[in-house]
Amino acid sequence: MAAEEVTLSSHIQHHLTNAKMCSTDTGLAFNKACADSGFWTWHVDTLAWSIGLGLLFLWIFRSAAKKSTLGVPGKFQCFIEMIVEFIGDNVRDTFHGKSKLIAPLALTIFVWVFLMNLMDLIPVDFLPAFAGLVGETAFGMDSHDVYMKIVPTTDINLTAALALGVFILMIGYSIKIKGVLGFVKELTLHPFSSNNKLAMVFLIPCNLLLELIALVAKPFSLALRLFGNLYAGELIFILIGAVGLMQLPLHFIWAVFHILVIVLQAFVFMMLTVVYLSMASSDNH
Repeated sequence: MAAEEVTLSSHIQHHLTNAKMCSTDTGLAFNKACADSGFWTWHVDTLAWSIGLGLLFLWIFRSAAKKSTLGVPGKFQCFIEMIVEFIGDNVRDTFHGKSKLIAPLALTIFVWVFLMNLMDLIPVDFLPAFAGLVGETAFGMDSHDVYMKIVPTTDINLTAALALGVFILMIGYSIKIKGVLGFVKELTLHPFSSNNKLAMVFLIPCNLLLELIALVAKPFSLALRLFGNLYAGELIFILIGAVGLMQLPLHFIWAVFHILVIVLQAFVFMMLTVVYLSMASSDNH
């Protein structure tokens, strides 16, 4: 029984471990050799899959733009136009400022995050086993020392990086619309205010603390929401994969339900980004 528990635990741990690359005193190192490398460790599988899927997104939409016609569109063009119109309608209803960046940004976020989430539907043992076979036959590595996580959004580093980009845009739009002084006033003079100058001196630190917490909580929640939902879904797929030959029908049942999560999380991340940028662009105070 204990051996089975260890086997199941090692199976789960193997699938949840990223392929790592780091720099050491002796040169580049990989995976287990990066255990003590500290902060500057690259998750090469997350980088490769996220960049590759980003390029796939650009290629698909560029192909659709090149093939677009003024006549009756084909099925592919019609599908792409539906996505663009869907995102455009939501942006117009949500973003109340004026910016040429928001709609393309929303489209990029939705499609890119959706494609990264979609990798969750590939059977969990397929590509990692293939990577292990390549590592063993081509490089003489132990297949158990070859790692590959194919769902970038199950890596907190990726979701945090996306959220950090949104955070930078929020700060940028706030300063652009309100100016540096207006942005500082927004952080220090609200939500509590008083006509008494002495009282305001004591209220400013409280306002600053509350506003900073609210400001940081937005991208923080974006990162954790996307990561948590996809990580939990991936963990269930890994548990299903541990049952052996029965995994395919069980995988299919969970995948049908998980499709909703994949689409919904991409949409939620996109919509919250637009909402946060709309709030940053509004001059309510």
